Amino acid sequence: MNILITGSTSGIGLQLARDYLARGNTVYCCGRNTASLTSLIRDFPDFAQILCFDTADRIDCSERLEKLPALDLVILNAGTCEYINAANFDSELYERVVKTNLIGTANCLEFLIPKLKPGGSLAIMGSSSCYLPLPRAEAYGASKAAIEYLTKTLSISLKPSDINVSHIAPGFVETPLTALNNFPMPMSVSVEFASKKIRSGLSKKKSEIHFPISFTWILKAIRLCPFGVQKLLIEKLFRSSGPTLNLG
Repeated sequence: MNILITGSTSGIGLQLARDYLARGNTVYCCGRNTASLTSLIRDFPDFAQILCFDTADRIDCSERLEKLPALDLVILNAGTCEYINAANFDSELYERVVKTNLIGTANCLEFLIPKLKPGGSLAIMGSSSCYLPLPRAEAYGASKAAIEYLTKTLSISLKPSDINVSHIAPGFVETPLTALNNFPMPMSVSVEFASKKIRSGLSKKKSEIHFPISFTWILKAIRLCPFGVQKLLIEKLFRSSGPTLNLG
């Protein structure tokens, strides 16, 4: 298969790139860390293709993506997280997070949807934080909630073009991003586990891939409660767990 993965320089994206490359796929590995991308070329010289660019820069995306061949699978994984102190709301921080997580995704979609073969698949990395409002995640959570909506609407809109669309919503995954969390992460999983679940879900063309299910189903169940109940449960959780939370 011809596969493209953004954010393939660390965490889940890097593990996905390595796992798909190890199975003989041609993988266009995208990111901003040249050293990390070069290591993929060194380890998989016959299959890895590297594209160093910033997804938040539309012109950069155009220059790197428009000349690509047809693709079987696109995984838009690039993202970031910064926390907000709501009492001193930082609009520049908010813009940075939304620009990377949401606008960066949109930039890639413009140039990559036309590259997908009929019968191909598009996957977009969200987060299980989209299921519930979480303190200090006003920027990150809002961007991931928008990703959920975007992905689900694309799954409807692109069906006539025979393109399958999957929303990926992980819980806690042990990555450089979640290493910044300053509290215990319940039911956290390794990047190897995450890659296995994502690749399995994509092979079955699942519309939503969420894991670990023992954790994400709890969040989904709370999501069904009235907001007043949600709020009480979340406030109780954060009194015992600490001030910050980053999922995915």
